[in-house]
Amino acid sequence: MNQYGWTLREILIVAVLGAVFGVLYLAWVQVWLIAQAIFGPVTMDVVMGFWFIVSIIAGAIIRKPGAALLSELLAALVQVLLGSPAGLLLLVTGLVQGAGAEAVFAATRWKNYRLPVLMAAGVGAAVFSFVYTWIRFDYGALAPGLVVTMFVLRCLSGALLGGLAGHLITEALYKTGVLSGLAIDRDRRSGHA
Repeated sequence: MNQYGWTLREILIVAVLGAVFGVLYLAWVQVWLIAQAIFGPVTMDVVMGFWFIVSIIAGAIIRKPGAALLSELLAALVQVLLGSPAGLLLLVTGLVQGAGAEAVFAATRWKNYRLPVLMAAGVGAAVFSFVYTWIRFDYGALAPGLVVTMFVLRCLSGALLGGLAGHLITEALYKTGVLSGLAIDRDRRSGHA
């Protein structure tokens, strides 16, 4: 099959994933706010990885250029439509996070979706988002030790809550049979991960 052409089913799957995770991302804000009240400001970096997960799942299922980016952008759009206080700026956030994951998949030429690559995609989203939030919130004014801690926590969160959790959800979906006939299924049947 053409690696770059999309089927209607693939487009619908990315749209559904974007919608579902847009709602979940909005709910995750409440988790972050509660945790922040208890543990302080670095909590955002600890929980940030969950906001990258749809790009990992969509990328692993569809296995085509743009799946990770598009899914994060759609999740951001759903949040905006549901009234997120972040407003339209959330679209930039989704674009940046999706681009970070997409960059890792692009580095493998969209051919490797094993767990280490999915975790690296979570780290890619973390790095891109960190650069964006550095600029947006002037992290240069913070103590260097705090910035390093925030960066490390965000990368770990991206690897675990984005990559590892995304892998586990993808595996669970695959076992149900709903992904039959998609790129993930064709790769598994041909002996590729």
